Amino acid sequence: MATVRLENLRKTFDSGRIVAVDDLSVSVDDGDFLTVVGPSGCGKSTTLRMIAGLERPTSGDILIDGEDVTDKHARKRDVAMVFQNYALYPHKTVMGNMEFGLRMSTDLEKEERRERVRETAEMMGIEDLLEDKPSELSGGQKQRVALGRAIVREPDVFLFDEPLSNLDAKLRTTMRTEIQRLQDELDITAIYVTHDQEEAMTMGDQIAILDGGELQQTGRPTDVYDDPANEFVGGFVGSPSMNVLEASVTTSADPRDEPNESGITLHGTTSDFSFDLPNGAGADFDGVREVRMGIRPEDVRVADKDEPGIETTVDVLEPIGSDNYLYLDLGPEFIARVDSGITPSVGSQVRITFDEADVHLFDTDTGESLTHGREVPSSPIAGEGEELEQTAD
Repeated sequence: MATVRLENLRKTFDSGRIVAVDDLSVSVDDGDFLTVVGPSGCGKSTTLRMIAGLERPTSGDILIDGEDVTDKHARKRDVAMVFQNYALYPHKTVMGNMEFGLRMSTDLEKEERRERVRETAEMMGIEDLLEDKPSELSGGQKQRVALGRAIVREPDVFLFDEPLSNLDAKLRTTMRTEIQRLQDELDITAIYVTHDQEEAMTMGDQIAILDGGELQQTGRPTDVYDDPANEFVGGFVGSPSMNVLEASVTTSADPRDEPNESGITLHGTTSDFSFDLPNGAGADFDGVREVRMGIRPEDVRVADKDEPGIETTVDVLEPIGSDNYLYLDLGPEFIARVDSGITPSVGSQVRITFDEADVHLFDTDTGESLTHGREVPSSPIAGEGEELEQTAD
């Protein structure tokens, strides 16, 4: 087991004209599972290849268990990598594929190598396939062989480069669980690259989100989900994506407030709505006149009878089994994820509402969150069992 630390890592191509990874600093504790997620071209696979020694950084340092391995050859790093395309030798049997890395990187005798392969194959449930060749295997079996080949080396660090992207949905779920089980059982430091934010959220102890080669945020998956550092993270993490509305900010004195205190009201600038924030959603509004308001679909609810809310029209009702998605006439794609028992007809009017604590506010110019790291006090209105005041223009 080992820690992994990346310090100011940078990778450029084409004589510096293409920046794949820019000033990336991340730490992975001993035995932790870090998932790295982001859109295509964000630099996540390039980062993994630099850790493995398959790409040389333009600048910066890579430390494994405190040792600087930036300039070390891949063979001299105690890491094992599982590739997206399995990378199995077609002419070798499963035994030959799993044994090859041991033969190249250890001084074990042939029988010792084969015994270790047999033990690992039993752990992976592929002990009956050891004499088969890759062409005789299914996609799931090939992936198990690729995982077994990494495990048999007993490395300090596991590296996974989108290993499940070639599998069907059901098998992906099965293999995702299998990888988590193996990592927990072996207690080996792991870095897992994926473009699938659901995989990233469910598998990792920690998550790192990249965009354009730059680190956007790191933290526990639940923390990143609940408290995104910027609009990109808020929109990328979570499914369906966070709803975002443009709004202007007004400050209005509230007779229920203490002297010199005031409430905040957001007014839609591209859609017709207003929403009161008695506590300001924990944001600093000094000099702020325009914001982008984010609210996750699962935090939107249909208001009860006689409960104040935002009036809107149902454009589409999409049943997904346990829930319904309501596409509402509040923006390009404003979705409420509601209970399957709520089935308003298309074209009908509904009132929606949500809690102030679930509102995320972003700077219109930089995209940075104005509510990141906030502590939203309980509204005195909501605390008395009354609803936050919300009105439709």
